[in-house]
Amino acid sequence: MDALRAAGVGRVFAEKGSSVGPRPELRRALASMAEGDVLVVWKLDRLSRGLVDLLGLIEQLKSSGCGFRSLTEPIDTTNPLGVFMLQVLGSVAQLERSLIRQRVLAGQVSAYQRGVRWGGSAPKLDDAQVAELRRLKAGGRRSGC
Repeated sequence: MDALRAAGVGRVFAEKGSSVGPRPELRRALASMAEGDVLVVWKLDRLSRGLVDLLGLIEQLKSSGCGFRSLTEPIDTTNPLGVFMLQVLGSVAQLERSLIRQRVLAGQVSAYQRGVRWGGSAPKLDDAQVAELRRLKAGGRRSGC
């Protein structure tokens, strides 16, 4: 955020979640842009992690008369070399995302095999309450629900 403000970015849109799911702030940012505006990102992988998606976003900006700038990579999409650099760096970002996903899945499988469970909401009942419910069920008692 500091780098964006130092670069003179007037309005900042920040996603709260992962770039894998819906991106409401990106949609808001793109909708707010007018011809001559420049979309500035701190790093290319903050905009997109997939090359096809990235190129689609850049084409959308270009067709709207808007520019694109990354603060950490020298990308200028107004010339062929800049477009090539965008594609190479976009491919690297996609590879990085795939490798991260592969490591996360391997870690999850390993944890599952060791008996570690996670996810979902926190248990509402403690162990004593669960034992009581099991005892009542085994005795043929049913709840009033």
